[in-house]
Amino acid sequence: LTGQQQEINNLIQRKIAVDEENARLKNEFSNLNQKFKDKSQELKDTEECAQKKEEQNRLVIKNLEEENNGLNTCCADLLNDLEKLRKQEAQWKTEKSGNDVRIKNLETDLTEAREQMKDLRSICSDLSSQVAVKQEELSQKDSDVIKAKKELQQLQNLYRQNIEHTAQQAELIKQLQALNTD
Repeated sequence: LTGQQQEINNLIQRKIAVDEENARLKNEFSNLNQKFKDKSQELKDTEECAQKKEEQNRLVIKNLEEENNGLNTCCADLLNDLEKLRKQEAQWKTEKSGNDVRIKNLETDLTEAREQMKDLRSICSDLSSQVAVKQEELSQKDSDVIKAKKELQQLQNLYRQNIEHTAQQAELIKQLQALNTD
């Protein structure tokens, strides 16, 4: 009986430990889930930012192309005056060089934004994998808790049966003593 009580106490302690581990894992899962949501939002924000940058780049390139067309028209109009043409040509080259640098910088920014998106997708994928692993661990812990509860129930049933059997034995001993006295 003392051994069974000790075993019941051990199972109760195991159940408490499993419950604590289960709570810790649920908390960890909740934290990972929140990180996943944060990273997903960050990825979404980055994608939106990259989309806006691409749109801005297209507008800037379109404006620069229109500006270049205007410069070409201006150069054609100034062909009659050689001095003005040279000044205009020098100005156009300077502006074109600046525009090329700006286009190159915008292309570099776009490439960096794409790399960031790729990195964020990779992070989100890693977090999804971690969430899946933690969910599997949580499922296993839940299964362990259910098994421990079943074992505890069985031990409690055996304990009740043992008590009933002991009571019956005590009753029989009383009857035998009474018979013996008679």
